Amino acid sequence: HVVLRRAVLGMRMAVNVRVSDFLGVAVRGIDDTQMLVLVHRDPALSIPLGSSSDADEITSAWQMWSDIFRLPQLTEPAPRMPSPRRRRRNAIRARRPKFLVRRRAGFRLNAASMHRGEREIIARD
Repeated sequence: HVVLRRAVLGMRMAVNVRVSDFLGVAVRGIDDTQMLVLVHRDPALSIPLGSSSDADEITSAWQMWSDIFRLPQLTEPAPRMPSPRRRRRNAIRARRPKFLVRRRAGFRLNAASMHRGEREIIARD
């Protein structure tokens, strides 16, 4: 297992993560230098292993770390552009208070008592 020592809001903590939880060992290119990273599904738990500007040194270290942890060698794809912000599902919800959203919008008359477009015959005594 791998022990990550972090401080969250001033509180020190140690997180134990199994090696099998990591996806693999990846090479990330940053300008002239390249960095080896132990990649986890959660990006906050990814661990940098080393960096160098020498391509042969990185390749040999990449193979070595992959053999030590028995994890696959990964190549990092180029960073993607952030996706555009999604629209809210209900536009009116932002305009009306929550308790008013649950209420009916207007007063409805009983449809059976309304007579439109017809003539009524009223019997008088």
